[in-house]
Amino acid sequence: MGYFQKESECMPREEIKKLQSERLVRQVKRMYERVELFRKRMNEKGLKPEDIKGVDDLSKLPFSYKQDLRDYYPYGLFAEPLKNIVRVHASSGTTGKQIVVGYTRNDLDMWRDCMARQFAATGATDEDVVQVSYGYGLFTGGLGAHGGADRIGATVVPTSSGNTARQIQTMADFGTTVLCCTPSYAMYLAEAIEEAGLRDKIKLKAGIFGAEPWTEDMRCAIENSLGIKAYDVYGLSEIMGPGVAYECSCQNGMHVNEDMFIPEIIDPDTGEVLPEGEQGELVFTTLTKEGFPVIRYRTRDICSLNYEQCECGRTFVRMNKPTGRSDDMLIIRGVNVFPSQIEEVLLRISRGVTPNYQIVVGRENNTDTLDINVEMSEALFADDIKSIEKVERKIVSDLRSVLGIGAKVHLVNPKSIERSEGKAKRVIDNRNLRD
Repeated sequence: MGYFQKESECMPREEIKKLQSERLVRQVKRMYERVELFRKRMNEKGLKPEDIKGVDDLSKLPFSYKQDLRDYYPYGLFAEPLKNIVRVHASSGTTGKQIVVGYTRNDLDMWRDCMARQFAATGATDEDVVQVSYGYGLFTGGLGAHGGADRIGATVVPTSSGNTARQIQTMADFGTTVLCCTPSYAMYLAEAIEEAGLRDKIKLKAGIFGAEPWTEDMRCAIENSLGIKAYDVYGLSEIMGPGVAYECSCQNGMHVNEDMFIPEIIDPDTGEVLPEGEQGELVFTTLTKEGFPVIRYRTRDICSLNYEQCECGRTFVRMNKPTGRSDDMLIIRGVNVFPSQIEEVLLRISRGVTPNYQIVVGRENNTDTLDINVEMSEALFADDIKSIEKVERKIVSDLRSVLGIGAKVHLVNPKSIERSEGKAKRVIDNRNLRD
């Protein structure tokens, strides 16, 4: 069971809290002096830096939001002058201005350490060949994974995303052992490998997948199709990028790098901190970030935290796989629907369908409509109409049981749904609803 920085990853809980408190106090003082918006919100609450004496005072501090990054675009929330910022990344999101984050040289070193912990937890070493099939550029995925693989001394193959035929040929020719990409692209690659007849030439043993929600059933599908162990990694640009939390071989939640980040779970409606183990919105505070620090950033991800020591020996708190995002949640006929719920149902269908699907939400006569297009397998496509209708009815029934509402299910021809070489676009909402 591999560690990259065992002393940090297995630190006693009391030492973690002490370290977090020391770093929080410093970070609050620094941000109060350097970040106008944070100082303004502290003053509005009647708070001064000296009022924050440790992590027990964290809940006193104001929240920060994605909209803040848009309002202060591009550099208004940086805590360092631009001359000390050695890299910027940006994320367009779904609406409005892109968000911009900056990194000092120390920030990049910290990021590489976080991702190195992830690689080590998978068993990867300097003898591995790591293929990074996340997009490079302003998106944090590619360079984030690259930095971690480089840190452990692995051979890095920076293929970036796209050009799938070349991806799989490179994988076969270069002897790739660890794959980094989105889970939906991993499924796409598995499909392409099978079609190209390269399955016997692929030496993959592990994959690190993130940047989009995925279910345990999707994990099983990836592991079975690629013959690997699939690891989850969590991150977001506003906090750092991939590597904020990472999965070990126990695969029982992702370890948050608590020496660098403090996670909280709050009620998304009231903002109140919830008791340990309860599910709510995930909030992060950065402890060591210099260029772009944030205090109590609301991620909109819905999950829970587990503070029990993991069987792997790590003491860092584990965050359970997010069930969805509060801002990605669809409200259909008054019912809260997460795309991950639909994916889970589809992946549990024993035969006849593939993991390729698309959710289409519309509105007719002031009533929401929910249509789900699901690709048939080649075997079902070749079957008779009665068999196809039987599978459709099964999906409709299972979805109603899970969601509590009816959906129209359309089994479509194999490979008729557009494939994604980056983040999968699973949902099309045609209702033109305002935020």
